[in-house]
Amino acid sequence: MSVTPLTPAPAFRGRLGRDPRSGHYAVPRRYRLHLSPGDDDCLGIAVVHSLLGLDQICPVTVLDREPDCADGGHSVLRPLYEASAHHYRGPAVAPVLSDGWSGRIVSTHARDIKRDLARSFTSAAGPVLYPRGTEGETAAVEELCARTADPQALPGVLDALERRLTAHPYLLGDRLTAADVEVWVALVRRDTPRRAAGHPALWSHVRRLSAHPAFGRHLAERPS
Repeated sequence: MSVTPLTPAPAFRGRLGRDPRSGHYAVPRRYRLHLSPGDDDCLGIAVVHSLLGLDQICPVTVLDREPDCADGGHSVLRPLYEASAHHYRGPAVAPVLSDGWSGRIVSTHARDIKRDLARSFTSAAGPVLYPRGTEGETAAVEELCARTADPQALPGVLDALERRLTAHPYLLGDRLTAADVEVWVALVRRDTPRRAAGHPALWSHVRRLSAHPAFGRHLAERPS
């Protein structure tokens, strides 16, 4: 039976870094992602992970689509949560970025996880998802996407995104960035592409991204 939990604040917000003094030095295969196909935030992380080609750098454990605990958590994640916080009593929810060296959780905060993956495990072949100087614009798009859950705000959000994509092929200019991932996830996960039909540039953008393997491969993992 499907369980719809309350959405708790992220319980853990450790960060990856290139400085070993941070405690979470960016070492290949030290960390693991735990993602649920049915979770909103996990979809964005999965796309970023695929775009960056991190299968061998940061392995992924795919959880069951539906949580198996009454509080909306996953029992398989409970040992990680309990090892990371003494007497932890909240739901053991995804996403989780865990540290294989310590057996503890680094972060459960989706935006931090995406940024840290992109900045800590870069490659010449992968896209620059968070270009320098675009922090403010990226944050603005993220906030627009957060408002797609509000039916009253949705028309204005779609209009704003349409204006951006009429001026440029991607949300922040001429190249794919994390802002495009955010918009794609926000539209696909709420089935809003049909409602965006009156916004041709936006709808074309969604279809183009869905045809990209790093995006399209995860469509089959969404709840039916």
